[in-house]
Amino acid sequence: MHTPAPVTPDAPGAIAFPLLTQQWLDLCFVHWSVAPETVAGLLPRGTVPDTHDGVTYVGLVAFRMHRVGWFRLPGVPYLGSFPETNVRLYSVDGHGRRGVVFRSMDAARLIPVAMGRAGFRLPYLWSRMSVRTSGGTVTYTGSRRWPGPRGAYSRLTVRPGERIAEPTELEHFLTARWGMHNAFLGGAAYLPNHHPRWPLHRAELVECEENLIAAAGLPAPREQPVSVLYSPGVPVSLGRPSRPAGIPTP
Repeated sequence: MHTPAPVTPDAPGAIAFPLLTQQWLDLCFVHWSVAPETVAGLLPRGTVPDTHDGVTYVGLVAFRMHRVGWFRLPGVPYLGSFPETNVRLYSVDGHGRRGVVFRSMDAARLIPVAMGRAGFRLPYLWSRMSVRTSGGTVTYTGSRRWPGPRGAYSRLTVRPGERIAEPTELEHFLTARWGMHNAFLGGAAYLPNHHPRWPLHRAELVECEENLIAAAGLPAPREQPVSVLYSPGVPVSLGRPSRPAGIPTP
């Protein structure tokens, strides 16, 4: 296992030939601390929990996906734009690459859900979802349709506050993730991403009712989250996934 790469607020390098482009908008990041041994068995083979001061985290991230497009083609306005809420963990692989591992990805469009499951083997799930802004707050709701478990739901309301001029080391650790790990051919494929530095705001968690974390096989949070952040969003490019040995996929 190589030493983990440094946590950097800026992407380590541009993606010359993006596989996908999209925008992530109106993001809410809610995080709880958890012992690494609690989540180690839920990560793909070849990765271990990434830690900050000996602790790792479970993240509930709600946002609007906007105009997903293939390669450098224009983004799709309807099918490529939808609310999404993810349960994610933090990982590092044998090359020292830090990333996230998605335990569930609820999204409001069936066709992108089916494509994500079939094409990338990602845990996408079709849900009824909305993102609404009112009175200085943003509310994200979701109710799972398929494939289940039925009854999985979330309702988050946050009140964004002041812009963070200098994020803490932990805030960078939780948000500046330049790739994701996903199970692939008995190991962990790595899918890089690139976007500008996050514009982050502190946020107040007004409401949090959910069972997505428990439905994803994790202990339901019993304490208040250790971090609540909001971002208006960034444009994003995703590169081609690589196999565990770093060989590009066909």
